[in-house]
Amino acid sequence: MFVPKPLKGRGAVSLPKGRFESRSVEAIDDGWGSLEDSVVETLKTQLFAEKSKSIISRNDSPDIGFDQSINPYRGCAHGCVYCFARPAHSYVNLSPGLDFETKLFYKPNAGELLDQELRHKSYSCRVIQIGANTDPYQPIEKDLRITRDVLEVLLRFRHPVNVITKGAALMMRDLDLYERFSELGLVRVAVSVTSLDDALKRTLEPRTSSASMRLRLIRQLTEIGVPVTVMAAPMIPFVNDAELESILEAAAEAGARHAGYVMLRLPHELKGIFRAWLDAHMPDRAAHVMSLVQQMHGGRDYNPEFGTRQKGTGNYAMLIAQRFRVACKRFGLNQDPRGVLDTSQFRVPPTSGDQLSLI
Repeated sequence: MFVPKPLKGRGAVSLPKGRFESRSVEAIDDGWGSLEDSVVETLKTQLFAEKSKSIISRNDSPDIGFDQSINPYRGCAHGCVYCFARPAHSYVNLSPGLDFETKLFYKPNAGELLDQELRHKSYSCRVIQIGANTDPYQPIEKDLRITRDVLEVLLRFRHPVNVITKGAALMMRDLDLYERFSELGLVRVAVSVTSLDDALKRTLEPRTSSASMRLRLIRQLTEIGVPVTVMAAPMIPFVNDAELESILEAAAEAGARHAGYVMLRLPHELKGIFRAWLDAHMPDRAAHVMSLVQQMHGGRDYNPEFGTRQKGTGNYAMLIAQRFRVACKRFGLNQDPRGVLDTSQFRVPPTSGDQLSLI
């Protein structure tokens, strides 16, 4: 393991190679402090501009409720150790471990590309999801403002949008936009709440907003008419699963009207990253946690099959599903139809060079 102990402000404690790498490098302390120096260097956040040719991603997965999404960033400084997006860093020859949360890519021309794609004659308006992969309100959004640029373009086109985030403070900055979306009936927001325990949050997802801040965000969004879903995700056996009911209750009290949950997923390199985190932070329960994880996935650390990968199978998964249903009924969640966002308002706004129609 590259880093044998917890690192302040970071989720991962290791730097595993990506699955496409043909060679591996193991760091060895030579007694002169070189290993410590390399760790400090690894912790520095680096930003890389990524000139994209398109901005809207499309998928046909039966497990998710959207087929169009926008991800302004690749990698995420929130550092959530459980993030299923970590293995994507292997595609750019970087580690899904510490590299994922320190070497971040951003799309400076996202707004411009989106404007172009929405103007294309073949474009068919369907709801766009923002934050499907990495968080659109991670810390670097404060200065880069790419998510806000994207939202401003969507608003000009009167395009419906779903957003999911843990970045409560930064989303509050954009409440003016969400209020305008809400007035048009063009927005839904999902706020992910993993734990109400700040000490656990600091190790699981070190650079995310506190639970109290996320509940405040739910309350403020509700006050301006934005429909809010709370995502109790991921549920991790013997780590945060005991909090399921308390998370749903707190979110309902804050104004959330719908809820969802996802069980822990460990695709590709994430298996080793999460095991290393357990060994560093919860060595006394690591074996039990992984035993329950494997019970949900047919004896494996992860089962990627559609239809089961999000919720798992077996007795433990069934128990969580039952607890979720009972809690939602008790707290008044998921009691009314979620409704469909309006796509009929979509229009292509004129550009400065367009000829105005005669009256």
